[in-house]
Amino acid sequence: MPITATPKVWMNGELVDWDKAQVHVLTHTLHYGTGVFEGMRAYPTPKGPGIFRLTDHIERLHRSAQILMMPLEWSVADLVQASKDTVNSTGLDACYVRPLAYYGYGEMGLNTIPCRVDVAIACWHWAPLHGLEVLQRGVRLKVSSWRRHDHNTMPPAAKTVGNYVNSSLAQTEAIRAGYDGTIMLNPSGLVSECAGENIFVVRNGVVLTPPTSAGALEGLTQQSVGTILGDMGIELRVCDLTRSDLYVADEMFTCGTAAEVGSVRSVDDRELPCPGPISTAVAEVYSRATRLEDPRYASWVELCR
Repeated sequence: MPITATPKVWMNGELVDWDKAQVHVLTHTLHYGTGVFEGMRAYPTPKGPGIFRLTDHIERLHRSAQILMMPLEWSVADLVQASKDTVNSTGLDACYVRPLAYYGYGEMGLNTIPCRVDVAIACWHWAPLHGLEVLQRGVRLKVSSWRRHDHNTMPPAAKTVGNYVNSSLAQTEAIRAGYDGTIMLNPSGLVSECAGENIFVVRNGVVLTPPTSAGALEGLTQQSVGTILGDMGIELRVCDLTRSDLYVADEMFTCGTAAEVGSVRSVDDRELPCPGPISTAVAEVYSRATRLEDPRYASWVELCR
């Protein structure tokens, strides 16, 4: 998705002009991928733009940094406010928000201990990857030849810059093969997640999703969907899934901040019922929740103004 410039980017405590938000070519993370990031969305609400699950996202950013032993100078409260300030500086009612913590210029080599940690937050207009039209049509997914990281190789629990080489290879492979996206298996051959989204399979009225032990990121949209399902009286089980479980699903959907909730039309050319009733119902409730249109989930939206 092309990036459309906005007026300001937050960098290490101040809002700087978009074109001046630059780093040196010898920035450490550019060479080694040792950064952590988040993806958030601000939505239009009757009270102005609100960021969905903002504090939860920033807390996960801090957890990712803890896993990498990356010291962050800025507290959760600092970065929550900085995110709001950045959104407000854009003048947009809705935008994508990208906080990034990275090792900056001044040291080179694998040892990160001497490196300084910089933090930036940028916002831009980015329409949902799925949207209502794609929800109805569904996406075609392919199981990737690339495996998701093992927990003792790269920490999948951390939203780490370098981890997404794995996701990028898998997604690009699928798109080049004519599919909309990909599904990744872990080293044991169990279903992990899509390149950047969590997976839900419906069987006999029960919704199934892979555990973090399978290499899936503990998704905040995934948690939101779990709460919505519970409020709808639909059982959610966190359990291992095999490749064959995908082929015989009654329906299947995915979720993530960028893609929101989207239905799946086929996996490896095995057609699935689409859009399914549970997928559609969850997507509708989620959409209302993000825009403060459902009071049950008002606490998930933090207003920027």
